[in-house]
Amino acid sequence: MLGSLDTSKNTTHHENKQQLIYQATADILPLAIAVIPWGILCGSLAIQIGLSPIQAQLMSLLVFAGAAQLASLTLMGGAGALSSIFSSTFVISSRHLLYSAVFREHVQQSSFATRCCTAFFLTDEMFAVTCAYLEKYKSFSHLYAISAGITFYLVWNAATFIGITAGQFIPNIESLGLEFAIAATFIAIVIPAINSFSILMSVLASGISVLILSLMNNEHALIIATFIGMASGFFTASKDEEHE
Repeated sequence: MLGSLDTSKNTTHHENKQQLIYQATADILPLAIAVIPWGILCGSLAIQIGLSPIQAQLMSLLVFAGAAQLASLTLMGGAGALSSIFSSTFVISSRHLLYSAVFREHVQQSSFATRCCTAFFLTDEMFAVTCAYLEKYKSFSHLYAISAGITFYLVWNAATFIGITAGQFIPNIESLGLEFAIAATFIAIVIPAINSFSILMSVLASGISVLILSLMNNEHALIIATFIGMASGFFTASKDEEHE
């Protein structure tokens, strides 16, 4: 009887883990598919600026940061200084400091290997679906987060490979307007997350600010708009209770 009971518990535990992996894959797959044009653009652009196919693929395999990859490739293509490449990618990727601050309390007791995996696979998309899972079930799942991250990682690298292949045979592939996927992906991430007055004000303030500053040709439009959005959300947080 005891042996039968233990087997039943192990089977249930295995099924729960498998179900969690399936759920994570299903949740992030729409966002992963949405960034395929973005991955194709990164792969093809890497080839066009002179990287070898192996170097281009390794960039996605090791760096795994779409916005930072695209920015660094653009600067490399324009013979930008190494300091400019590092500073630009640092600023673009600095948002991950906020993501890690949100996850810190959930992963600080985890093993070093688990924390490294979570950090490596942490993207905007993985953060969004994991936060949605956390809000819905009131618990953080390392298996869910890492499974979602791995799914996105595989799709991103497959898209990069397609771009590398296409970039060798189709000139000026960037003229196809594949960059629309960047805006579409972030819109898909942000809109479902607007569930309070402070978040709405943060989105509106940062969006309007970046448009105005970009029209004024401000070089730091994105950074300034980010701080304006954060400040707007902070100062209107007290209004959330009034709108509940």
